[in-house]
Amino acid sequence: MRPDTGTPQGPPETQVTIRYFAGARAAAGRAEEHAVAGRTLDEVLDDLVGRHGDRLARVLRAASFLVDGVTCHDRRTPLPAGATIDVLPPFAGG
Repeated sequence: MRPDTGTPQGPPETQVTIRYFAGARAAAGRAEEHAVAGRTLDEVLDDLVGRHGDRLARVLRAASFLVDGVTCHDRRTPLPAGATIDVLPPFAGG
């Protein structure tokens, strides 16, 4: 991991990008970070909770996830390198 950011080392083609929106951004303390590709969404989420703690864990329990713009229904499928994961907490309004 890079000591300054808590994100994995390695070339971008071996990573996935996690983008946080609204309350997820506030809980993570950042808009975006990276994780190692080839792992499942559940594994990546466990790592994110380890990095950011209980506040993010609460948001992730209620959040929806898009992988490359498509709702993720199988959180046990390995994520391909270069994928983008959007973390979308529940939004108020319409």
